[in-house]
Amino acid sequence: MTAKRNLRLVNPDKKIWQFDVIVAPGFVLTELAGLVDVLRIANRVCPNPPFAFTYRSLRGGLIESSSGAVVATERVPSQPQADYLFVIGNTDPDQPDLSLGRVVQDYTFRGAQVFLLAEAASRYINERGSADLATHWENAAFLRERGARFDARFSIATQQGPVITCAGMGATVDVALSVIGRHISGPAKMTVADIMLHEHIRDFGSMQPVSGLKTSATGDDALDQCIKTMQANIEDPLPINEIVAALGLSNRSLERKFKTYLGTTPNNFYREMRLAKANTLLLNTTLSVREIGLACGFPNGFSAVYKSFYGITPFALRRQKRTAAQR
Repeated sequence: MTAKRNLRLVNPDKKIWQFDVIVAPGFVLTELAGLVDVLRIANRVCPNPPFAFTYRSLRGGLIESSSGAVVATERVPSQPQADYLFVIGNTDPDQPDLSLGRVVQDYTFRGAQVFLLAEAASRYINERGSADLATHWENAAFLRERGARFDARFSIATQQGPVITCAGMGATVDVALSVIGRHISGPAKMTVADIMLHEHIRDFGSMQPVSGLKTSATGDDALDQCIKTMQANIEDPLPINEIVAALGLSNRSLERKFKTYLGTTPNNFYREMRLAKANTLLLNTTLSVREIGLACGFPNGFSAVYKSFYGITPFALRRQKRTAAQR
């Protein structure tokens, strides 16, 4: 097993590194493509194709993504032989097929390194009760809303032994490029990135761009600070006049910035931000509609405001979700 994990930058003995890729119903196609396309292109640019991948699921068969694309999968083996396991994220953080503690152990016991993306990572974090791991910023918010006593990290990926938890989504390409870089030359890795039009390869410690930790969201410092203030005051929204006073701007100046950079007004942006969080909570938690309204700064009239924006009441949305889950 030790020899198997000896990583090289070249492939003189034509070693094939096997990736098992687990998907569950509702998987995120962006993440699957972010991994598989990196492997596919690397095989194209290397003299001896070094990578192989197999789509897997808990029971095998056809698995449909959230976007309707379908992949044929093989059943997860009881004695896996892969070098790497990637578990793709999902539109449903409560998808039962993401609870893979035993599967993860089976792979790591046999020397594999395991990568859990987005919702797969948040499920693993929640079941282990550990804060020293990363997931997508949106799933970190789910964990907090559900009463977790810890905050997940906002880095692109975090390693704990043989298990790496990842933000997923577009950062999947960064993670995949990092992994193939262990086995192919630097120029070959850069060629793959260039073909992917991936300008900058972020390391695992890089911060997720919507974690509130990036240098600039809009290119305007005052507008960035305004948005951060709004994000920090979702449950008890601040009057725009107070935000303007704290920033040392005039109302007209702030309105001009929002119109120029975001095509909307400060009030509309703030309301839409709060409604977006409410929508996320409706779809991914068991909080009551009233509790969600209060958590998002709508003590009164939440259902009417929500319907005016999304075209459906919160209660109707919940019914649709229950009906879909029963099919």
